[in-house]
Amino acid sequence: MRLDRFLAETTELTRSLAKRAVQRGEVNVNGVRIKQAATQVAPTDRVEWQGQRLELVGLRYVMLHKPVDVECSARRGLYPRAVDLIDLPRPERLQVVGRLDVDTTGLVLLTDDGQWSHRITSPRRRCPKVYHATLADPLAGEALTQAVERFAEGILLEGEEKPTLPAKLAMQDSHTAELTIHEGRYHQVKRMFAALGNRVVALHRHSVGPLELGGLEQGQWRELRDEEIIAF
Repeated sequence: MRLDRFLAETTELTRSLAKRAVQRGEVNVNGVRIKQAATQVAPTDRVEWQGQRLELVGLRYVMLHKPVDVECSARRGLYPRAVDLIDLPRPERLQVVGRLDVDTTGLVLLTDDGQWSHRITSPRRRCPKVYHATLADPLAGEALTQAVERFAEGILLEGEEKPTLPAKLAMQDSHTAELTIHEGRYHQVKRMFAALGNRVVALHRHSVGPLELGGLEQGQWRELRDEEIIAF
């Protein structure tokens, strides 16, 4: 790995600022001052910047129970970000795997492993995601039967050219729906129920693939176990 990239991945420096820091002689590798940003460093090398030893953090895989009023955006906005809740080195490197709306709660995965993230979010993989939706109007009887059939066939959402992939709808009670989808379109669950003439007043993501929140309370997080990581 190039020295300037190493600095960019282990400090708050951008790649260009890391290059300048090297050129100014602020970086030592194995006790030797290096001024060439393109110098290659190995995992066993001791790299120091301004006297502080730097170490790569490696790839992380995290599960978060996202509360309401928390954004899944990488940029800072009106609300706290999901990454702000993660107490790990350089949490800003973590990317959300399938965003949730600011008013939606539930399971959020975060990682700095782009390939792993793609395996989960790629439409070709059809990774199942289970949501619990609280509806404004009751859904039962013949209306429920028709809704189950429409969701199973796929619904053409407003402004789109292709219908949704087949989804499984079941009701926990007259106002609480459990919906399993296999893609992640913009506001998909809310738009699917809107197509039925109903409205989602609360939404919670229960699971992604084989992963469920378990005993995690809102705002809590944990790193995934090896068997959970390789499940995707």
